Amino acid sequence: FSGEWAAARFGFHAPHSGLAYALRAGQGGTRAILAAVQAHIIAYLLFARETECTHLERLCRLGRGEQGQALATALAETLWAAGGGGRAVVCLVTAPVATMPREGCRASSFAERIRLFEFSEKAAAQEFISDHINCFKGEGSHGVILYFYSLLFSRTLER
Repeated sequence: FSGEWAAARFGFHAPHSGLAYALRAGQGGTRAILAAVQAHIIAYLLFARETECTHLERLCRLGRGEQGQALATALAETLWAAGGGGRAVVCLVTAPVATMPREGCRASSFAERIRLFEFSEKAAAQEFISDHINCFKGEGSHGVILYFYSLLFSRTLER
């Protein structure tokens, strides 16, 4: 992955602002993934979340916690759909591994540290993502790459 992909994450605009519902998107290839997740975030905020606010207020009056919940819901929904409605796989980065790569293989400190967490219930996947939301939105988290791997493993390589 390029440096642009490595830096990409699911970062929101400032809470309680006119764009509090919107993800920040850089230039290039990650924008398509961010746009797809953004659509699910807006759908959740407008139609699924219970609040007494008007539609526009629902989007702009978001705090940091509500942003994280909207993102966790959007990620879980899309991973669950990729898994055919029967599973979701969430990829997270673990501590560095201190092993040498096999002969003929190149070391990739990022890919070798990815750990898979498989869920057979959407609610459990959403709760797990919510508990680890900073792994997708934090600075330097490689959040978009982790989500991309999660999509691939949720869908399965055979499908």
